[in-house]
Amino acid sequence: MLRTSVCLAAMLLVTASLDTASAQTAAPATAAAKPSRMKLTIEHLKEMRAKWVQNRPKLKACRAEVKSKGLIGDDRWFYIADCMEKS
Repeated sequence: MLRTSVCLAAMLLVTASLDTASAQTAAPATAAAKPSRMKLTIEHLKEMRAKWVQNRPKLKACRAEVKSKGLIGDDRWFYIADCMEKS
């Protein structure tokens, strides 16, 4: 039983390392992915929000649009980013 558990754990480690290696080789494909599929980092969110706070009326309007559309998570942040870039 112990041997089976150890063998299973080793297989999981090998599989995880193969997934990591294949993910590293697929970097150009993920660069073309839709922005909503990418995860935002906390630092990036803080930078974006710092820029947005400078134009509070526009930020308030963009937030109202997001709320009316019912967007959540990363989709919400990307929508606000697009809205704030519009002139």
